[in-house]
Amino acid sequence: MMEKQKQKQKQTLKTKLDQIPRRDVASSSSAEPARAVPDSEMQQRPRDRTLSFRYSALAAATNNFSDSNKIGSGGFGNVFKGTLQQTGQEVAVKKLNPNGGQGEREFLVEFLMLSCMRHENLVNLIGYCAEGDQRLVVYEYMPLRSVENRLHARRADQKPLDWITRMEIALGAAKGLEYLHNVANPPVIYRDLKTANILLDRSYKPKLSDFGLAKFGPNGDQSYLTARVMGTLGYCAPEYAKHKRLTLKADIYSFGVVLLELISGYKAMGIPWRGKRVALASWVVLLSNLVLLYKDNDIEMIVDSDLLTEGRRMESTLIDALELAITCVDIDDSARPTISEVVNALDYILEKIKRKQKKGISIGRGRGRGSEKTASTSRMVNDKGKAKAKAKEYDSDREAIVADSKALFAEKTEEGKKLASQRNEPPPSSSTSKP
Repeated sequence: MMEKQKQKQKQTLKTKLDQIPRRDVASSSSAEPARAVPDSEMQQRPRDRTLSFRYSALAAATNNFSDSNKIGSGGFGNVFKGTLQQTGQEVAVKKLNPNGGQGEREFLVEFLMLSCMRHENLVNLIGYCAEGDQRLVVYEYMPLRSVENRLHARRADQKPLDWITRMEIALGAAKGLEYLHNVANPPVIYRDLKTANILLDRSYKPKLSDFGLAKFGPNGDQSYLTARVMGTLGYCAPEYAKHKRLTLKADIYSFGVVLLELISGYKAMGIPWRGKRVALASWVVLLSNLVLLYKDNDIEMIVDSDLLTEGRRMESTLIDALELAITCVDIDDSARPTISEVVNALDYILEKIKRKQKKGISIGRGRGRGSEKTASTSRMVNDKGKAKAKAKEYDSDREAIVADSKALFAEKTEEGKKLASQRNEPPPSSSTSKP
């Protein structure tokens, strides 16, 4: 009986793979066809440009999936850097756990999703292997790895990401998400947007990856209930984590957390506060309710010390980005912006940074909030009257919250100085040039 079920599962997989539509490369100016691979390594699928690799070819490319080639790992398998022997092309090979039924589902979802979609901010699918019980997906190799790696695990010889690069990463990731929400038909709910899944190429262009948890979703604000919650702690929207209610706005919440990471340099989970470890989004929203984020001398508590210039105020684009992020993580999903509104706001913020860059105004020289605002950005600003009213609820805790936040800021700054001394560089400061 078990053998019959296995055969049926394999036949279902083969049928689904055969039904994958041809990718229309010409319809996208950013699309690039996958490189040809010799017949000794693969078989060209007649209906599309996706390649079917032999397991032996991928084993040879990754030094038999050695630990020295491992560049990532997850609940469903590991990712290895590989070099196709006869072409020299560098690739990333995700090898899914053959013993996990969920891994089989992830393989199907990820392969089918990426086979049907093409965008410059989505990782490029090169091919797959479905040989026996082995399930592998082959992507383009992203040499700068993930945003998570650059923010939270960079080497001592790596410079921190500067402000303009962080906003370019945010905008690129938002455009990839906009494609999933507004161009894909039906819309796609990513469900696992996080800094670990945003990869960087050599020019720091971000690309969304890992679509194993993605789902075709309803349009607009329509929702449906899921059987169980999937995703990563700290990034899951509250209505999804608590009530299993899933909409496109769940991805907006996750994007807001990513934006907060880019601004603060903190991880999505684990902020120490009053003896607890809390989520970054909760901590920032609490501070914003206390109206701390709207005072120049307090905003430094939340901003990455690598972006600070000692004794100088932060420029208005940082506050604009914070306001956008806070709106994205609103507990009320209907109050969150759409992804197109997010893209418009980030476009505005990035243009504002570039204008200041041309004038020679670096991060830290701003005089508080700028007077320039677009309609989309203005709409996303938290209502200060509501914030002040909300602050009264926290009066008893205000002193403790401020003290804890300042202590955390001091700790972060001290870490930055220590890392700078290891590199024999001056203390953390911003730069308008890319790392």
